[in-house]
Amino acid sequence: MTGRLLTLGALLAAIALAGCENAEPQNHATRASDVTDTATAVQGVQTGYSVSGARFVRNVIGFGGPEAVRYDPELDMYFVSCIVGYGSAKDNNGYIVRVKADKPDSGEVLVHGGVNGVMLDGPKGMAIHGDTLWVADINILRGFNKKSGAVLANIDFTPYGAVQLNDVAVGPDGQVRVTDTGIIMGPYGVQHIGPDHIFVLGPGGRITAPQQGPDLHQPNGITWDSAGKRWIVLSFDRLDGQVAELPLDMSTRTVIWQSKITTQLDGVEMLPDHSIMFTSWADSSIHVLRDSTDRKIIRQVPVPADIGVDTRRHRLAIPLSMLGNVQLWNIDSVRSRK
Repeated sequence: MTGRLLTLGALLAAIALAGCENAEPQNHATRASDVTDTATAVQGVQTGYSVSGARFVRNVIGFGGPEAVRYDPELDMYFVSCIVGYGSAKDNNGYIVRVKADKPDSGEVLVHGGVNGVMLDGPKGMAIHGDTLWVADINILRGFNKKSGAVLANIDFTPYGAVQLNDVAVGPDGQVRVTDTGIIMGPYGVQHIGPDHIFVLGPGGRITAPQQGPDLHQPNGITWDSAGKRWIVLSFDRLDGQVAELPLDMSTRTVIWQSKITTQLDGVEMLPDHSIMFTSWADSSIHVLRDSTDRKIIRQVPVPADIGVDTRRHRLAIPLSMLGNVQLWNIDSVRSRK
C-alpha cells in the first residue's frame, strides 16, 4: 500500500474499513462507494466558524478516527495518525497517512497495524526528528522512517507506569519528551486512573520521568517554545484547564494560564509571534494565548484534537476524530497578530 497515490477518501476508506470490525461506527472512515458522490460537497462543508481572521479552506475526508496531524516542511506533507476504534484498544488496526500539503486529495498510507510486521494500536501524537517519525501508541513509543515506513523502534514504557502516551516532542538537545495522560479511552468514555507522567527518552534509550503525579492534571499536548526556551504542556483535566511552562530539563513546572471553563486541552502549537495555539474539547474551540491573554479564533469544531500547522501556506490542520476528517484553515492573519 505504501507509495501509491490515490484519491484520499477512497484510499483511506478501503484501508480503515478493512481493519475496523471492532471500532465504533462514528470512527469509521467514509465508505469508498460514497466518496465519489460526496467528496466535492463534503470538502466544502464548514464545521465551525471563525471569530477572528482565520478562514476556512476545506475538509480532507475519509480518515478513521484521526487524532493528530504533524506537518513536515522537508517533505511538504501532513502526517495524520488514525486510531480506528477506542483509543486504548490494543487491536493493531491503527494507521498513519501522509497527505501532500499542496494536493490534499492525494495521500498514501505510510504504515498500518498488521501489515508488513507493523504493530500500531491507537496512534496519537507524533514528532519528527530527522527521518524518524515518533508516534505515541498507548504504552509504546514507536519509531518509523518517515519516507519508507520502515520500523525503527518499539519502546515499551509499561515498566515505567505508562497508561496513555499521548503526545511527543523533540527538544533542542535531541531528546524525546512524551506525555502520559493517565487515561483509559474505551466503551465507557474517557476515565482517568493515573498516574500522570512526562517522560524523557534520553541517550542510550534511557527513560526517566522528571515530572509525575496528580499535579500535572493529565498532561496532553506538548511543544518546545524556541523563543522562550521552555516546554509548553497542556492539561486534559476536565475540571481544570492549565497551560504550563517547564525548563529544558523539566525540573520545575509553572502554570501560566488556567481556566475552570476552557478545559480538556489537547493539541498545542507555537506561532511565529510566540503566541500559543491550543485546542479545547470542553468548548469545541481553537484558542490563541499571548501574554496571558486568551482569545478564541475558531469555534464549534467538535472535539478538536492534536493540531498541526503548515508553515509554508500558513494553514492550521484540525483533526476531528468524531467526523473522520481533517479541517484546513488559513491562519495567516492570526499568526502575525500582535
